[in-house]
Amino acid sequence: MNIAWKEMKKNKARYLILGSIVFLVSLLTFIISGLANGLSQDNAALIKNLPDGTFYMTKDADKNYNLSRINHRIQEKVLNKQKNAAAISIQMGFLNDSDGKQRSIAFVTSTDSRLFKNVKKGEIILDKSMKEDGFKIGETFTNNQYNGKFVVKGFVDNQKFSHAPVAFINMEDYKEMYRVNDMQLIFIPGGDGAQFAGLQAFSNNQFLSTISSYKAEQMSLNMIIWFLVVISGMLFAIFFYMMNVQKIGLYGILKAIGVKTSALFKMMWTQMIFITAISLSLSAALSQIFNMAAPKGLPFHLTLETTVQLSIIFLLIGFIGATLSGIQIKKVEPLQAIQQGEI
Repeated sequence: MNIAWKEMKKNKARYLILGSIVFLVSLLTFIISGLANGLSQDNAALIKNLPDGTFYMTKDADKNYNLSRINHRIQEKVLNKQKNAAAISIQMGFLNDSDGKQRSIAFVTSTDSRLFKNVKKGEIILDKSMKEDGFKIGETFTNNQYNGKFVVKGFVDNQKFSHAPVAFINMEDYKEMYRVNDMQLIFIPGGDGAQFAGLQAFSNNQFLSTISSYKAEQMSLNMIIWFLVVISGMLFAIFFYMMNVQKIGLYGILKAIGVKTSALFKMMWTQMIFITAISLSLSAALSQIFNMAAPKGLPFHLTLETTVQLSIIFLLIGFIGATLSGIQIKKVEPLQAIQQGEI
């Protein structure tokens, strides 16, 4: 342990460089992870806020909720059997404000359910982001496919779909706008995945994966995150390998005086943990500060749980990388290393 500290004090610049690299890579990983989570919420908060359950759409829809049309008789059968179930429909569209400006909206309607806002005909409940844009209760909107006007009756927190604020409307208004009589989906909270004739079951995460924009977006960002994690492991392996090559003579002397190989590995692990812990603490603290100070319009959401999980992964990757680079320590022969001299 003392040898590890003395060496770090002697070679401050080397370890400072490694710590800086780990800090920057981990900070970038935290930031991208926050963006991935933020975009995930912005893209599908409507679904992610629901309790675990089972979604159903028609099998011939080929995992595309837009093509799903659940027969009314099947819907009634499922709803009668599952008292907490709800039939829902989601459709992208536009609302025209009093100035004639179009606002992109995700229209949502459902049967009576505590999980979704139920409104009367001609009423609408909007995501709170619309309130932040200056709209108030009592404001009216029009839609090119709707003969009447929508009156704002309230706002809800964090209800978005496909990066658009959600608008809860009455089922009859929805049917008039989109000229349909059948609902697209059935959701059963806490469902056990029971099968129904003609319907295909999806868990919450499986249903999210059927949304093409969500799947493509999250796959790209997650690939970047894991790529950065792998890079950090490679950096540890390369750095400690180069350090170990330079210290072959020192290892030979230490082995010659009776220091065990396990003690040398512990020395290396101590250095790795110390550097990584300090770097991760700084990057985690900075990313959490950014999480609190990020502009409201920026889709950034980094939970403490995600930060801790990524930190643990970084520590494991660093440990593996350092250990792999230290295999050469085991192969060092004291006499040969001493004869070569410390480089």
